[in-house]
Amino acid sequence: MRLILVGFGVVGQSFAKLLLSRSADIYSAYGIKPRIVACIDSLGYSICSGGLDLQTLLDVKKSKCTISGYGSKASFSNCDSCNIIENTDAEILLELTPTNLNDGEPGISHIISAMRSQKHVITVNKGPLAVAFPSLLELANYNSVLLRFSGTVGGGTPILDFAKRCLKGDRIISFKGILNGTTNYILSRMEEGLIFENALEDARQKGYAEAVPSLDIDGFDPAAKLVIMANWIMGMKVTMKDVNRIGIKEITTNDIQQAHKRGNAIKLIATCDNRNLNVKPIEVSKIDPLCVNGTLNAVTFSSEHSGEQTIIGRGAGGMETASAILRDMIEIKDNIVERR
Repeated sequence: MRLILVGFGVVGQSFAKLLLSRSADIYSAYGIKPRIVACIDSLGYSICSGGLDLQTLLDVKKSKCTISGYGSKASFSNCDSCNIIENTDAEILLELTPTNLNDGEPGISHIISAMRSQKHVITVNKGPLAVAFPSLLELANYNSVLLRFSGTVGGGTPILDFAKRCLKGDRIISFKGILNGTTNYILSRMEEGLIFENALEDARQKGYAEAVPSLDIDGFDPAAKLVIMANWIMGMKVTMKDVNRIGIKEITTNDIQQAHKRGNAIKLIATCDNRNLNVKPIEVSKIDPLCVNGTLNAVTFSSEHSGEQTIIGRGAGGMETASAILRDMIEIKDNIVERR
């Protein structure tokens, strides 16, 4: 199975390491021999029809902060990446570039280029799906290719798969959950007595929050994940503009303490009831399975017949997200075999 990998940051490198450590196991269990035939980062690219040497690729990236030293050009533009995607023989595009929630680029262009050239797509980039999920799904169906994205929500925790597979046959009426580990960590630390600014700085020092943390603390990240879930699980056709969003910047330690006295904790909760999409801080009972601490994510699905089901797990991490990519790749391979 030939792969084009676009975006060679933490997740891309983790996926390469996963293939290096588990190649024999993957072939034995699933009959797949993945080969990365093209790899693109922000400064360059490398192409080899027989498959790039993954250890060399990782070593070059580590030493030069780009793969352009691996027999490839240093000059580069977004136009090049789309041309490479369209003109390189491969079965799957892995779109792993950073999230852009404004217009979804360059991820949207990469995904469209892959679909138009009859390639399946796996992405962990929330931007294209938050901005244009319905149209991308239509394009995938039109070109008879698969679009998979389990790593966009929950990292390695199979939240999307749980809803689509484990609850198959039932009807999900609504869901709610903690979809952002950074804000959950900040609120957990505030419950321990830190003020918001100190809790945020602690999250930065531990690598949970970015230098500019607006994506998390203003609720954009959980809103994007909510859009993906609402479209995929509930069959809605929504984008970011359909989400009512409030972040956590206005939460004070007094708010946290008052909630604690009532046996509750304040959490940033994303909700979907098949009509309304909301992201806002609310009080959650401490005996509710949804009330997890630290960087954990948790989602409760309410189904027509089976009632409430909650799935909990780590929502981020390079290797965790790489495992979701592998899971999607195995699903695509199985689907290709079934079509034959």
